[in-house]
Amino acid sequence: MPQDVKEVFGGALAAKVRALTPSMTRSMQRVAETVAGDPAGCAALTVTRLAERTGTSEATVVRTARLLGYPGYRDLRLALAGLAAQQQSGRAPAITTDIAVDDPIADVVAKLAHDERQTLADTAAGLDTVQLGAAVAALATARRTDVYGVGASGLVAQDLVQKLLRIGLMAHAHSDPHLAVTNAVQLRAGDVAVAITHSGSTRDVIEPLRVAFERGATTVAITGRPGGAVAQYADQVLTTSTARESELRPAAMSSRTSQLLVVDCLFVGVAQRTYDTAAPALAASYEALAHRHR
Repeated sequence: MPQDVKEVFGGALAAKVRALTPSMTRSMQRVAETVAGDPAGCAALTVTRLAERTGTSEATVVRTARLLGYPGYRDLRLALAGLAAQQQSGRAPAITTDIAVDDPIADVVAKLAHDERQTLADTAAGLDTVQLGAAVAALATARRTDVYGVGASGLVAQDLVQKLLRIGLMAHAHSDPHLAVTNAVQLRAGDVAVAITHSGSTRDVIEPLRVAFERGATTVAITGRPGGAVAQYADQVLTTSTARESELRPAAMSSRTSQLLVVDCLFVGVAQRTYDTAAPALAASYEALAHRHR
């Protein structure tokens, strides 16, 4: 493997650790820095042995693994083993799923397209249509809908809101956590709050959903972790696919694809239920946009 490629690959996990350091305790930092510095050695360690090596606890090791984007230590250990194997074999590192650093762009297109199709198929297969129907019914009759999301999920939140607005429904997207909470306080029965979080544990999204839940609004969570903290404040939980990741693939790539599918399902369902008003509203928005470009 060329030295520059090796450096990119070997530094990916270290870069992730550096980015997450502000949100880690000192003990978690020791675990993260250790696995980034010696993936091969750490891949051979049990959770107990890694805790001993870093002078921390097993619980700290597990929390660190989750913060780095893995469901548990076993998943982190498998990723470290794969990383170490690639370094030792000289194979180019994986950017995403089966895409390597030295893949030609045509292969990148084909592989990403395959991965996106699989993500959509997995999301569709796992989506609870009963809960989806309940969410659609609530959105179709809501006095007002607030949607919460940050980062890539914030972009998905904006997509849902602009769709609802174009069929004449009152909706707002909130990525600022303070505005999200202050707006959630105004919600009540008959309103809907939607939280979008791939991890299911994003505090800036969970907090306004909790407030909306306690105020009596119908709450919906779109998440890749149905057992995550966000679910305890959700009347309906819509689960998205959690595709495989590698060190250079952010969760945002797969999560955004599956979240957008769920958003489209919600929108079409709402448009069906409100067709008599949705169709004229949509036609009017098309006409307004067409007039603007004349």
